[in-house]
Amino acid sequence: MDRVAMISGGGRGLGAAITEKLLADGWSVSLGLRDVSQARRFDVPAARLSTSPFDATDPASASGWVDATMERFGRLDALVNNAGILRMIDFEQGSEDDLDDLWAINVKAPFRLIRAALPHLRASGAGRVINIASTDAKRFRPGTSVGYAMTKHALLAMTQAVRQAGWDDGVRATALCPGAIDTELIDGLPGVTPKADRLTPETVAGMVAFLLSLPNQASVPELIANTRLETLI
Repeated sequence: MDRVAMISGGGRGLGAAITEKLLADGWSVSLGLRDVSQARRFDVPAARLSTSPFDATDPASASGWVDATMERFGRLDALVNNAGILRMIDFEQGSEDDLDDLWAINVKAPFRLIRAALPHLRASGAGRVINIASTDAKRFRPGTSVGYAMTKHALLAMTQAVRQAGWDDGVRATALCPGAIDTELIDGLPGVTPKADRLTPETVAGMVAFLLSLPNQASVPELIANTRLETLI
């Protein structure tokens, strides 16, 4: 039977590229989307793609999506926590609401999904969790969002916790830490990597596919892809 992956935010940008790549590699995919109409872009037999409403700010949404995936496919082999937001927050700008939104979507939503999915990933014997973090999970660079970096550091810690929790049952987790990706997320931000130097969504999707292809004996805790020369990572 085809392996099954859940991908949050898989209807556009990087998430869409990951979805396209995994479908091309023979995976069946369950998408969790706020706008389920985004799934129309994928030209694939209906038997290999399912779509469920998923709102990262709604606690019940995570377990509902996992349950729907299991009902549809009967198994779960990978969870890709891709959905995320970026708000500019530092010690001079940004509101409490902005900070709350960052934590709700970038940290609490992946936590809930992992909690709901982990029993099924354990049952797979080779379950995978890939958390799309950032180079901002590895350091703080002046001019970037303190709030965003805080949430990505938390996602990195969560990845380490998943590795500990699921190791004996074959669950492997990776924090994928790319530099700037050429998506809407960073358009218009001051000081952002020039467009020509950014990673393409397809490149990062290939990294996800590579990580998912590895056996249990080749576990990668972190995969960092710089777009600029840095001294700390």
